[in-house]
Amino acid sequence: MFTHKKSVWLFLLPGGLGLLFFYIVPFFGGVYYSLTDGSYRNAFVGMDNYIAIWKNQMFVLGLKNTMQLSLICAPLVWVLSFAIASLLNRLRPRGAFFRNSVLLPYLMPSSAMLLIWLVIFDYGGVINRLMVALGLQRTIWLQGANLRVPVILLFVWKNLGFAVIIFMAALQAIPEPLYEYARLEGAGFWRQTFGITLPMIVPTAFLVIILEWINAFKIFKEVYFIGGAYPEESVYTLQNYMNNMYGKLNYQNVTTAAYSFALIVFALFGALFLTQRQLLRRLT
Repeated sequence: MFTHKKSVWLFLLPGGLGLLFFYIVPFFGGVYYSLTDGSYRNAFVGMDNYIAIWKNQMFVLGLKNTMQLSLICAPLVWVLSFAIASLLNRLRPRGAFFRNSVLLPYLMPSSAMLLIWLVIFDYGGVINRLMVALGLQRTIWLQGANLRVPVILLFVWKNLGFAVIIFMAALQAIPEPLYEYARLEGAGFWRQTFGITLPMIVPTAFLVIILEWINAFKIFKEVYFIGGAYPEESVYTLQNYMNNMYGKLNYQNVTTAAYSFALIVFALFGALFLTQRQLLRRLT
């Protein structure tokens, strides 16, 4: 039997202090900054900063693009990772090489990936050469609205492997006799997928979509590498706005934008968790 000992708190104290000073205190400090005017007096202005930032066109543009890119990237990674994981699960143990290689993009340095992507999507790069070979016209992928395509593909290529590994762990936990019984009853691949596989991995499926959605909200890195601090309007994200405001030492706008976005994210995740609970109740 385990007994409660006061000495345990001595081991928890370093981590607790780190959590307090590096997370909790900055969090409430940011709330304070978002409610002041940014002058030397730091006068309290209430919700004025929040009202002003929602009238800022660049903030609204960044928020809209961030939401659009996340709604494209997260479901795309979810579908592709589930399909690849299902295929690799059927290939075991012959698919060991492919299972080990899917994480390579996730482990590659972002700078190396950027160089590869710039070469592939250059005006004289591989993609345009293939388009010319197919009788199509070259496209300027790294400018204008077309910049979304390499940004989305870079995100998918980098984050796909991690989601595949999570799905494979869930798929391997499904009892094989369930599939054998389904095949004896004449169930095909799609019937097995929607009747056995997906209902059995609902918690994992929601975990993957949440993780990828969080990663999609941080797509700023890919956008910054390809488009710089002031990219095209089609890929100007909320993180671009906050990064530029931070460079101008406008901490009020940075914190106000961050907490506004956080409220939206919490609301979306709350809706996802409620959806998951209702789905699990129906399945059970």
